[in-house]
Amino acid sequence: MSKLHEVKHHVNVKLDMDELDLTSAEAKATYKEIEEWVQEHYGFHVTNLNIAQVKQKHGIIERENYNKPKSENSRQPGCPEEKVKAIEEALKHFKMVKGKY
Repeated sequence: MSKLHEVKHHVNVKLDMDELDLTSAEAKATYKEIEEWVQEHYGFHVTNLNIAQVKQKHGIIERENYNKPKSENSRQPGCPEEKVKAIEEALKHFKMVKGKY
């Protein structure tokens, strides 16, 4: 017999999930989800590099990147402003960032 059956007192708790904030784990969209959201709402493709640059701009911590450039001086192309705005909207949609820019 389990310990649960031996308990004499129970506490029932009712939680309204609408009143709870999302946990950080619940608010994380994958790169694929962000890419698909931008494609659906803006009609263009964004790359993982574009998404990573916008996430970095907003202080969203990324895991260590193992595909780093060999040289510290190597330059990565910047993300075009229209793609930045679209990715920011996707991040807001997925509740990864708040507010206006």
